[in-house]
Amino acid sequence: MQVGLNISVSEFLRRDVISARDFKRDHFEYILRAVEDLEKSPGSLDGALRGKLAALLFFEPSTRTYSSFQIAAERLGMKVTGFAGPTGSSITKGETLHDTVKMFEGYGADVFVIRHNRMGAASFAAEISDTPVISAGDGSREHPTQAMVDLYAIKRAFGRIDGLKVGMLGDLRYGRTSSSLAYALSNYDVEITFIAPEALQMRPEVIHFLTRRGVTPKKESALKDVARALDVLYVTRIQKERIPDPTEFEKVKGMYEVNLEALREAKPSLKVLHPLPRVDELSAELDGTSYAHYFTQAAGGLPLRMVLLNLILGGGR
Repeated sequence: MQVGLNISVSEFLRRDVISARDFKRDHFEYILRAVEDLEKSPGSLDGALRGKLAALLFFEPSTRTYSSFQIAAERLGMKVTGFAGPTGSSITKGETLHDTVKMFEGYGADVFVIRHNRMGAASFAAEISDTPVISAGDGSREHPTQAMVDLYAIKRAFGRIDGLKVGMLGDLRYGRTSSSLAYALSNYDVEITFIAPEALQMRPEVIHFLTRRGVTPKKESALKDVARALDVLYVTRIQKERIPDPTEFEKVKGMYEVNLEALREAKPSLKVLHPLPRVDELSAELDGTSYAHYFTQAAGGLPLRMVLLNLILGGGR
């Protein structure tokens, strides 16, 4: 696909996808425009990777990410192997990540899609294997393909990303999706506001990275103080499973909920995004409103991951 940017499709060929920090603006724009092309011509990539094998190694449970990668690979004509959680795999017997990767490499996997609860797992897999590795979630640190999905959702809603005011609300310390989206947004002319109690505020290394890229994020503790200024509100749940001290979770659980009252002063054009699943931080009363963009966001994961797999494995369409 030719989309008129100053990069070549060869820059994606057999590339690992470990961090959103590894991609420049032109890379993101190339992917987003290719997804737009695919949505205009549904079926144009069907069968493009026929005969290749995708190994989905999900050491943590997943619904959207696993299913969208599985369906994307199958639509591309690939065969799919692996597991959607540690239960039922040899991980329960103590098998290491190293041995799991080497086993599926020996089975002829053409790409690994790995979700793991430990930071650095996808990077480690990329180091020990010549097979391309896509991170599908890396501890509490990153989820790069979700950031691409999020960029596409914003671009789809507004026709642009530059010039927007983006608020990120919720568990920014332990939530990997907000970190990756912040890294990706540093390639654009945007204003970013992190909205969270201090215990859940964005990690210092993320803020340091943004500052070095010329993006100085604001920090707020309450949505009501900034709601009227935002174009995009990115909501995340409290990551109960990642907070190391249960007493800390008890202090922050239920601290915020985005509902109609919370958005009373918001712009009518505001779009609310959420990587899902939601718990009690995003009210269902928003589902039928113009604010709700999270189900459209989730649906975009399928064509985006089809495009990404095709670029990495050289489907050529």
